[in-house]
Amino acid sequence: MHDIVIVGAGTAGLSAAIYAQRAGKNVLLLEQLSYGGQIINTPEVENYPGIKSISGFDFATGLYEQAMALGAKMESAQVTGIVDGSEKKVLTKNGEYPCKAVILATGAKNRPLGLARESELIGNGVSYCATCDGAFFRKRPVAVNGGGNTALEDALFLSNYCSKVYLVHRRDAFRGEAKQVEQLRAKENVEFVLNATISRLIGDDGLSAIEVTDKLSGEKREIEVDGLFIAIGQMPENQAFAPLIRLDASGYIEAGEDCKTNIEGIYAAGDCRTKTVRQLTTAAADGAVAALAACSYIG
Repeated sequence: MHDIVIVGAGTAGLSAAIYAQRAGKNVLLLEQLSYGGQIINTPEVENYPGIKSISGFDFATGLYEQAMALGAKMESAQVTGIVDGSEKKVLTKNGEYPCKAVILATGAKNRPLGLARESELIGNGVSYCATCDGAFFRKRPVAVNGGGNTALEDALFLSNYCSKVYLVHRRDAFRGEAKQVEQLRAKENVEFVLNATISRLIGDDGLSAIEVTDKLSGEKREIEVDGLFIAIGQMPENQAFAPLIRLDASGYIEAGEDCKTNIEGIYAAGDCRTKTVRQLTTAAADGAVAALAACSYIG
């Protein structure tokens, strides 16, 4: 019997583990993949208060080592559901884990374009992680699709290695930080393709071009690229918790700034819950809030 089981070992989950362990609780983290979440793919973090600059991997490793040093435990497991009752049970493919409280910190995964052959071309020109795969396209033309901070960061990163970077966005303005847009505009090898969507992926064994459709005129254009990096948002992975836990129409767990779900003793922290800002700072804050709420619930 654990006091708290935390599902997910990203920034929110590890922050929750740190706070719960410091409060004297017995904590188990369940993670299907590796600790750290998506931040481990970010080459440089410069917007976390108190840390001038750090790689995402180093940031995540610091959180993990801190949580483990405090006594938290982590196991590799795919969670398949939760049972509520006088004690909670977190169900996995490896068995079940009884506990007094649960914190869901499952994060979100990259959203696909939904085009024909997209999944087939993953690893053959299509990628969702510029820092993971960008080196394969050194001195070659690539495209980035998206208008948020991730897309802008990807385009900036790739512009240092690739011969040409096309930044495709369905609007004429970006959601991401203005400073990054200015940096991209100053790059000679970056071309903005605005008010446009990617309508077709072209290539036999691998990607050789993308078809882009202008949203205003309907005109189609083929752009020769060897790589396409898709950065159009994220999707939560919370269906395993429904219908016990209430989700919104997009699949995010309905929980406010107090991180409380509709079930007493079950909390949601980080990118998996309903919120308007999804950043490292808000994930860490959610972890602290959820952990302290769970400790108060346990008593």
